[in-house]
Amino acid sequence: MELLFTTLLGVLIGSFVNVLIVRIPKGESVVFPPSHCPKCNTPLKWYHNIPILSWLFLKGKCAFCGEKISFQYPLVEILSGFIFFLIFYVNGFNLYSLITSLVFVLLLALSVIDLYYKAVPDNLNLLASLLAVLSSPSLEENLKSGLLVAGGMSMLRFFVSYYVSKKVEFELKKEIKKAPWLKVYFPPYVMVEAMGEGDIIVGFTLGALLGVKATLVAIFLSALLALPISLYYKIKNNDSQLPFIPFLALGAFISYFFAQPILELLNV
Repeated sequence: MELLFTTLLGVLIGSFVNVLIVRIPKGESVVFPPSHCPKCNTPLKWYHNIPILSWLFLKGKCAFCGEKISFQYPLVEILSGFIFFLIFYVNGFNLYSLITSLVFVLLLALSVIDLYYKAVPDNLNLLASLLAVLSSPSLEENLKSGLLVAGGMSMLRFFVSYYVSKKVEFELKKEIKKAPWLKVYFPPYVMVEAMGEGDIIVGFTLGALLGVKATLVAIFLSALLALPISLYYKIKNNDSQLPFIPFLALGAFISYFFAQPILELLNV
């Protein structure tokens, strides 16, 4: 019964997370106006907002104008329910299970927003990092681990950005050497950011939630998961800018449950 309750709670929270995903990137209030169809702006009835079921009964269409409703809505609700179920099943019915579940649901929200906009809102990102520090009784250890991971990612960002910037600058100088008149169109110094600040905040969240070793496992897994999709994007669309937070979140979720056996396998 407790697991059923927590799963339903997760689904309900997932319904609100959909509101966050849709409204926060647009700078809209998450409270007003009430739920409405984004196409015809007609306010929805209460029975149009029942998580998962309403989407199924309406066959994925608005009850008023017939506009398609994105599959994102039931998917996020289902995934949120699954997150709550699994974490409470493993950790038991306690406050820390609730906080940990909320962190992962926020990471889910950040992942969807990153997929849509290739950027993440700081308010959700920082909220996830704060909750991650509170996700176990070891507050000091959580904070220390989060800072270590964030610091390491910051230094990695500086080094990789420097390397990429110098590489681009070198290529530009070669072009200018061939055609000096191009010089006026290029800046004297090039700065290419190899990692977004949002990724570093997520790194802090993972460090506080998982600990340093398990976070390294999460980053390794996320890189493995992202590699084939990144190559596909590069070959098909010539686009190397792949939203990375979805992979970090998935790697973290796997690491949360399986980091210890993976570390034992690697003898770390």
